[in-house]
Amino acid sequence: MCEADGARHCRRHARWRRAYEGRTAAATALTGALPEGLRVLADLEVEIDPAEVLRFQGYKQGGEAPPPEVLALFDEALALGRRLMAPRAVAAWLPVSAREGDRLTLDVTTLSIPGIREAWGTITHVAPAVCTIGEALERTVSELWAARELPLAAMLDSVGSGAVESLAEYVNDLLCGEAVRAGVKATNRISPGYARWNLAEQPHLFRLCPADAIGVRLNEAVFMSPVKSISLLVGAGPEARVDHYFAQCARCWMRECAYRRVPARRTVHR
Repeated sequence: MCEADGARHCRRHARWRRAYEGRTAAATALTGALPEGLRVLADLEVEIDPAEVLRFQGYKQGGEAPPPEVLALFDEALALGRRLMAPRAVAAWLPVSAREGDRLTLDVTTLSIPGIREAWGTITHVAPAVCTIGEALERTVSELWAARELPLAAMLDSVGSGAVESLAEYVNDLLCGEAVRAGVKATNRISPGYARWNLAEQPHLFRLCPADAIGVRLNEAVFMSPVKSISLLVGAGPEARVDHYFAQCARCWMRECAYRRVPARRTVHR
């Protein structure tokens, strides 16, 4: 059951299993207040931002407003998408055993993330996570394309992209809340293939957080299947940097958080 403030907005069933042994005394002291082991998060009720979906359709903020027929198509695709999606995620908090520049060493692998030391400062833990909305939506998109229902297919695909993006933010929020309750700061999320983090690092993240628990696989090109999936990494520690965290704070539901940088304007929680 979700223990975060605002738990009425989500239902979470977690399965726990011990994944890593031999933690240091310092790590054990911190993780006394952090969930241990690999966790599967299911029954996640995620709010989908219409502006994000329409952005994928080419309607950017401050630009031309979508006409009524596009908004009607969005409503149809959103209703269909909600029936097809099964948002779920897998995550784990792990201690960082060594740091050297932009290299983070953990129990079973080393992550090389250019610029991470400057962006995150000193962190003591990371939380790798993988989230997905499942295969049903993208399978329906393919069927709609084959049936030449092109506008609905394109809009439904955008709904799926917006949904998995909100799901990644949702998971980032949950991890941030766990860190705050442990008395430490949390960073924003990063993902392999974005900024300067090489996509070739994806298998290392999957080694830390086996995504087969939620049915997500990597192909030979290290792309994920189902396609509407996102892998991510969050850092935490007493001296972790949060100065760059304005976007996260703007839609976080934890009103009492001591590390809040800006007032909340919206939320990814339903």
